[in-house]
Amino acid sequence: MEWVWVFHGEGANFSSAAFSSKESAEEWILRHEVSGVLTKMPVNVGIYDWVVASGYFSPKYPSQKSPEFIQRFSSAYLEHFHYVSGVSGGAVENI
Repeated sequence: MEWVWVFHGEGANFSSAAFSSKESAEEWILRHEVSGVLTKMPVNVGIYDWVVASGYFSPKYPSQKSPEFIQRFSSAYLEHFHYVSGVSGGAVENI
């Protein structure tokens, strides 16, 4: 599976950058001293579909299969790191 690293800045409505490697992402984050979350995301598959296929989530209610639910879906099972002013707070454990 192909992956990409996506940065979502603190308080932002949209992601502000995508990188092919974590190293490139961290160079950019440090250079600009930004705060937010860097997440490793699968390419060509939605998070909802990836989580369901991986067995991390199974929809139990019809509302959990609705477009409104799926379009806002995210998962702590994705590898991700928090940054404050360009400095990593480390990996976040899966919940």
